[in-house]
Amino acid sequence: MPVLQLTANNQLRHLLGIDGLTKTHLIQLMDSAQSFFDVKGRLKQTDTLKNYTLANIFFENSTRTRSTFELAAKRLGAQVLNLPINESATSKGESLRDTIMNLKAMQCEFFVIRHPQSGAAHFIAKHLEDHTTVINAGDGRHAHPTQALLDMLTIRQHHQSFPHLKVAIVGDILHSRVARSQIAAMKLLGFSEIRVVAPLTLLPKHIEQTGVNAFIQLEEGIKGVDVIMMLRLQKERMETGLLPSNTSYFQQYGLTKERLQLANPKAIIVHPGPINRGVEIEYDCADSPQAVILNQVTNGVAIRMAVMAELAQQWRKS
Repeated sequence: MPVLQLTANNQLRHLLGIDGLTKTHLIQLMDSAQSFFDVKGRLKQTDTLKNYTLANIFFENSTRTRSTFELAAKRLGAQVLNLPINESATSKGESLRDTIMNLKAMQCEFFVIRHPQSGAAHFIAKHLEDHTTVINAGDGRHAHPTQALLDMLTIRQHHQSFPHLKVAIVGDILHSRVARSQIAAMKLLGFSEIRVVAPLTLLPKHIEQTGVNAFIQLEEGIKGVDVIMMLRLQKERMETGLLPSNTSYFQQYGLTKERLQLANPKAIIVHPGPINRGVEIEYDCADSPQAVILNQVTNGVAIRMAVMAELAQQWRKS
């Protein structure tokens, strides 16, 4: 996997996951993303990707991820093709590989892929030649690397450095590609402690073998943490019977103002979205000054600009 997404001189060839990257890669991407903000906090316009074309290929529904990739590409000067999968030839039986090869023949260079099957982005990357690149926008339960990167950028903007930070990831850990990528990124960046908080039915078996601490009780899991990451229940990937009801889940695991007081007074709340108010987080918490959820959305554009600009570097040097 690492060889596939890195060039011989350790540059990004594709962005398929956090695994295989180094701390230096992550810091460089965050620094690059920060450089796209002007002194007033507005994102800049550049011509870095002028004459390039990005294909947004989403086999699952998305609002933030697809939109921020499109905006990021346009801010870099690229053209964007949003492929409507339900109207494309894949709905008529065309294979994923043939769809990609046809888009490559149309001279698309960037392929942003979201797919319900884990490993789909890797499969596509194996079939592409030089001057084409794949960015994984979420594959099954496997990975969502740009979400993890924008989350790390958001945390750094509010806490400056990582080694002293304690973080709790709360929710559907079992089905969450976001949680897997977040944990990989946080381990690289040297967080002081990584906690996961969930019912036993939503915790992967042997999760503590990955170097995280698992908690069943929310109150215990968020006590004294600097960052609370709330996750949406992944109902589209969830088997029946794992939870009795949304109401009972909120009673035990919903973030409320009272529970938030157990965390560090300067703790921030992050959420990859979409938010289900009254299920994993109450209204007052979602809209509180400690919630940096809309900052995450803005940072999503910046980090995706940084990723595409970095990926284009390999072509200019070849």
